[in-house]
Amino acid sequence: MLAHATTHLKCEILRVSRFHHFPTAHLFTDRTLSSSRVPAFTSTSHLNRPSYRFRTMSSQVMEQMQSNVVVKEHSEDIHLTSSYESAMEALSSLIISKKRGDGSSVGGKYEKLERMTMYLKILDLEKDIGGLRIIHVAGTKGKGSTCTFCEAILRQCGFRTGLFTSPHLIDVRERFRINGLEISEDKFLQYFWNCWYQLEEKITEDLPMPPFFQFLILLAFKVFICEQVDVVIVEVGLGGKRDSTNVIKEPIVCGITSLGMDHMEALGNTLGQIAFHKAGILKPHVPAFVAPQLSEAMDVIQEVARRLMVPLEVVAPLDCKQMDGKLSLAGDHQFINAGLAVSLSKCWLQRTGNWEKLFGRQDILEDKLPEAFCRGLSTAYLSGRAEIVYDTSSKSFSSSKVSECSSGDLVFYLDGAHSPESMEVCGRWFSTAIKANEKTSSCSRVKDREQVWSNGHVQHGTEEMVESTTISKQILLFNCMEVRDPQVLLPRLVSTCASSGSHFSKALFVPGMSTHNKVTSAASAIPADSFSRDLAWQFDLQRLWEKLIHGKEVDDVIDKESKMDAAAILPHEFLYEDASNCSPVGNHFTCSAVIPSLPLAINWLRDCVKANPAVRIQVLVTGSLHLVGDVLKLLRK
Repeated sequence: MLAHATTHLKCEILRVSRFHHFPTAHLFTDRTLSSSRVPAFTSTSHLNRPSYRFRTMSSQVMEQMQSNVVVKEHSEDIHLTSSYESAMEALSSLIISKKRGDGSSVGGKYEKLERMTMYLKILDLEKDIGGLRIIHVAGTKGKGSTCTFCEAILRQCGFRTGLFTSPHLIDVRERFRINGLEISEDKFLQYFWNCWYQLEEKITEDLPMPPFFQFLILLAFKVFICEQVDVVIVEVGLGGKRDSTNVIKEPIVCGITSLGMDHMEALGNTLGQIAFHKAGILKPHVPAFVAPQLSEAMDVIQEVARRLMVPLEVVAPLDCKQMDGKLSLAGDHQFINAGLAVSLSKCWLQRTGNWEKLFGRQDILEDKLPEAFCRGLSTAYLSGRAEIVYDTSSKSFSSSKVSECSSGDLVFYLDGAHSPESMEVCGRWFSTAIKANEKTSSCSRVKDREQVWSNGHVQHGTEEMVESTTISKQILLFNCMEVRDPQVLLPRLVSTCASSGSHFSKALFVPGMSTHNKVTSAASAIPADSFSRDLAWQFDLQRLWEKLIHGKEVDDVIDKESKMDAAAILPHEFLYEDASNCSPVGNHFTCSAVIPSLPLAINWLRDCVKANPAVRIQVLVTGSLHLVGDVLKLLRK
């Protein structure tokens, strides 16, 4: 699925109605080009310039292509897996920072947004962006959820939607959604290689290939323009004012979600400085909506809005009485995001002349939302945010009788919280969720249950409820980037949970499975070095945890080598050890353990529930969206 820059992919897709109620198939014309194969990469580690490396591949591919290539979407000769992995390797070459949070800069003489404008011209997209009718959303917390709610609402209103969010959890295609579904592999490859070769042909020393995120937002514009969407919802990557998405000059409406202290190394050390960056997406005279903020942030946003003559409205959280049903995304904080999404969606409909077509002169009454809005709010889906996953891979039921159940329950509570404020929100959600789960702890689901996802997307089998007695254990599975401050994150999480009566029996600290400099897919193998990572950061987190729990420094009497070895064979008894003191027991502490890899941690948890049919282990996975993505990838394998 490949096209060289000299035979560019055309966006000549059969046009459909700009307003419809059901997804419509879009067929490529015979001008759309593809290749039946993409060769595997040869060893080019000595070539540092990505452009040189992939130009070599380009010549190899072109030897296989005929000048009159025509798309054959169902060709038996297409090897999507290998070509997709090749695209991931090409994409990985655009990651310029050495580690997450590193502020490495791109070479060349142009500023980021200057480069973005030049890239858009190369791709011949500059004039078409305005026609995308964009909703642009910035913020610290909840911007992904707000964008997802907007997309679902407008899709339920009958529009063909495009959604760009970040980061992805398992597969980069998650960032690109058409009508609520991530883009298919074949379409991704068509657009990816077309953009790649057009850009590669034009790069110079002053204008190198765009780095990772810039390439993805350029690709998003290409996808949404060619896919003829009616509306595009774009989540800002980092900040706002200097973010690559801020090449958007004429959005229909802008939104700013809740702000907090995050990415201070790039945005500043005060809430006011952070707010200034977020408000950078506001455009003259373009309406904007903002979630409630602390005065330090709100004053800055309002000042920027006044200067640009932006009609600015502060949006109250959604009243649950306004909608039929309930929000599909869990947590009380989602009412803030939902309220903002409702205002953004209504404004978009009004400014594009579609509100009256749908609802006549009806306004959104204080006590009721339109049915389409309710459907959107109750069906929106965003993985890894306040998500509950029941893992049953360790179960082997031979009948419907609980006495023959071979293991207990293992439940994962996934939330990618990574700022102090989001940790507090995460703690409240987790405490509420496990209490709701405890109400059913006297019953076990024991008949033909497959893995059940809280959003209902994967839910099969019938259930039979039987009385049982369970031992409930709350476990924290944690990792965070080194640019975060765990001395703020962990205390906020523990105190929030404790105030709600929830306490962690144990904490497990693990390194991430994914690597910053390599983009993988759902089909990618677990990295070979997952079992040999440097654990210094995890030991630092463990020492902080033990001090937090016991109120004093722990004696670092166990050398790291022995602890690392012991972590791989952590005994089941660790789950039940008395955690009233912080003395080492064997080669681990009573409250916590460092485990050298995430697969080992998941397997240990599964082994624990296999060993005891009466135990229910509830695992909060948090601190990093990358950790959440890694866990999801393991659970889905």
